[in-house]
Amino acid sequence: MSSAVMATTIFGVFMVGAVALGLFAVRGRGGGSGGLAEWSVGGRSLGTVFIWVLMAGESYTSFSYLGAAGWGYNYGAPVLYVVAYMSCGYAVGYVVGPMLWAYAKKHGLVGITDMVAHRYGRPWVGALVALLATVFLLPYIQLQITGMGVVVSTISYGAVSLNWAYFIAFAVTTGFVVVSGLRGSAWVSVLKDVLVIATLAFLAIYVPLHYFDGYGDFFDRVVSEKSDWLTLPGHGGGLGEAWFATTSVLNSLTVVIFPTTVAGYLGARSADALRRNAMLLPAYNVLLFVPMLLGMAAIFVVPGLAGADSNLALFKLVVDSLPAWTVGLIGVAAALSSIVPMAVFMLVIGTMWGRSVLSLVPRLRERQKAASQVVVVVAGALALLMTYTVPNTLVRLSLISYEGMAQLLPMLLLGLLWRKLTLVGGLAGLAVGVGTVCGFVFTDHDPVWGVNAGIIALGLNLLVALALSYLGPQGDPAGEDVLARDPLYGDYDDHDDHGDHDDYGDGRDGGDGGRGDRGESSPARS
Repeated sequence: MSSAVMATTIFGVFMVGAVALGLFAVRGRGGGSGGLAEWSVGGRSLGTVFIWVLMAGESYTSFSYLGAAGWGYNYGAPVLYVVAYMSCGYAVGYVVGPMLWAYAKKHGLVGITDMVAHRYGRPWVGALVALLATVFLLPYIQLQITGMGVVVSTISYGAVSLNWAYFIAFAVTTGFVVVSGLRGSAWVSVLKDVLVIATLAFLAIYVPLHYFDGYGDFFDRVVSEKSDWLTLPGHGGGLGEAWFATTSVLNSLTVVIFPTTVAGYLGARSADALRRNAMLLPAYNVLLFVPMLLGMAAIFVVPGLAGADSNLALFKLVVDSLPAWTVGLIGVAAALSSIVPMAVFMLVIGTMWGRSVLSLVPRLRERQKAASQVVVVVAGALALLMTYTVPNTLVRLSLISYEGMAQLLPMLLLGLLWRKLTLVGGLAGLAVGVGTVCGFVFTDHDPVWGVNAGIIALGLNLLVALALSYLGPQGDPAGEDVLARDPLYGDYDDHDDHGDHDDYGDGRDGGDGGRGDRGESSPARS
């Protein structure tokens, strides 16, 4: 059997298994026919282990195999910002996660668009945030499709074309997420984590021994020949201490309100599960050092990679030296690292639109889950189509994804903590922040004076929001009922089910109870 056939066969078997596992996840839970809360946030019933693998899976993407190795290959030390911001983000999430979980559970909410609509008492605000968040999330779906396509084409030794690999990524992900939702993603994350940990542990030992005489010789060569890669601003410059610090701070704050992160929060069985999860997740970051180091090892083994080819640094080492069956397994781990986060991105976009945009149409308000599932397919198909036709458009948009999403921090997080923040102030700050980010990024002025442009935009955003909240039209300040509190100190029960009963402030039901889907009630917590 040829290497291409062997690796492709192993990959195919595992992809079928991943879809089957995702579908199996809803066995005994109505066959995937539960309400919107069951589909979008797992019925708020996932325990510490499932939340851990789900949120680790959402953060450990194809970037970890491709981008992290590519950054290690091209720049060196600056890539450590990923470990820095994720670790700090987990610490922030220890506080923020339980607050958002309790707030959403009390009022029957299933995402950030629900939260802003409830906080400001205006359903159209949720629709506006859904539109904005979709612009920032679609590039991530496209990047995961592209990443998986590159992996599949590489591990098949070119037997599977990039175009077919892109379609496989879309088909496999859509196949289980439409039916099984967040619960299916969590189950597939278990398979992904087993393979990721096993393959990266193997590569961490194999590559230094095979290509060098161990880590001692490898590090000696890096220090003597590539010392620029070991310190900031890294090889090529431009990413110094100020950029590293501001990017780490901005991303650590943003990750806690990122729609996919919040989906993980809201799927938890209890606030305690989220606190335990926040303590366990940093351990997963240890794995990120492996592709970073292997990317630097590739400098000596496959020198001269440029542009997008540098992202293949790790796989060049794998394909050139390992037997086909091993290449297939490593490819499966990398592919699942695309599929799991892509599934959550698609799920979140579907939920936002079904809940906050399409539900504004009276005829669709009774069919929120069905509408959300249709949007999942449409969002994935749109990203796939643009991958084929205008790939650079979404890649360009991805430059503003994280920095743009950061601009929701004042309106969402500050708004849930401070009752005097007004709708006018929050929207004006959001407009200034997003406009500033786009201006800096699309004129190639990011970083600005060595500082992440997003944090400058966030500062202006916050300044405008506070100024208009103090000096602009006041209106009625928000009541205490629309503020978030940690269940340890507030009036939210950490365990008991309050039911999904509250509203947006305009008479619309905030939960699934008789409103989310025709004839369906809110599922009980298991």
